[in-house]
Amino acid sequence: MYDVPVGEIWPKDQIARLKREVVDAGLGFEVIESVNIHDDIKIGLPTRDQYIENYQQTIKNLSEYGVKVICYNFMPVFDWLRTNLSYPLADGSNAMAYQPKMLTDDPNELIRQIMDGSKGFEMPGWEPSRLAHVQQLFAAYRNVDAEKLLANLKYFLEAIIPTCEQYGVRMAMHPDDPPFPLFGLPRIYKNREDMLRIEQLYESPYNGFTICTGSLGENPKNNVPAIIREFVGKDRAPFIHARNIRFMNAEKTAFHESAHLSADGSLDMYEIMKALADNDYEGYIRPDHGRNIWGESGRPGYGLYDRALGAAYLNGLWEALTKNKK
Repeated sequence: MYDVPVGEIWPKDQIARLKREVVDAGLGFEVIESVNIHDDIKIGLPTRDQYIENYQQTIKNLSEYGVKVICYNFMPVFDWLRTNLSYPLADGSNAMAYQPKMLTDDPNELIRQIMDGSKGFEMPGWEPSRLAHVQQLFAAYRNVDAEKLLANLKYFLEAIIPTCEQYGVRMAMHPDDPPFPLFGLPRIYKNREDMLRIEQLYESPYNGFTICTGSLGENPKNNVPAIIREFVGKDRAPFIHARNIRFMNAEKTAFHESAHLSADGSLDMYEIMKALADNDYEGYIRPDHGRNIWGESGRPGYGLYDRALGAAYLNGLWEALTKNKK
């Protein structure tokens, strides 16, 4: 709900209207991505308690309309970061890309590049009203290192997970994207070790993860199928983003988003889906990102056609994998 300011309660009438729109299109209304976290919570300001109360009420309101999972992230300032929103690919399509050598030292210049490349669309996590005050945000996060950010996450989880347990809504934290520090901002969900620390902040299946294969896969040291097997196996991953990326250099420090096919990307989507199938995964999964193809000029990074192709590809893998198990 882009028109509800971050930190405010999602009103029931707007949730009801959104659900009607989704159900009328023949779809289900059980996962929300995302209910964003106010910066005061992440920074640990005294005002956080009011925003946490608002979040608890939003959880209650969403549960009333059948929502079972909320995806969220705990990244400071930028919810995700790329250096190019329309990197041209050899097949004539374009995709979002991250190239460290193109990264400017000036966050304001980076914001300008993102806004100029957004084609007029509001980009999730890059709300203009919020980023207009980016220097103040950086100043507010000046004393927030990874340990402090983790402690603030613990405070947040201790407050909301009992509400989640009461109303049957699971939280699914999204990985940092990309999964390494930038501009001196801390990152706390980068790899398996981080996930183990986060689940120990509040031991409950309602304190879970969104496993985004693309975000975790951006670090070649992450064994994504093994992470899936571990955390799906212990029922801590109610939501999966199954997407691919392609590394652009030998050092594997630059990447662009790709078609979901294993042959087009650097991640083995067969092994990723096999890890889910081997664990009889019954949670939620969706294709994610990909290219803009066939002249499409919509929201960068969210090509409709490539995600539709991705859904078909993932369904094909799933049918083959599950039938081979019988």
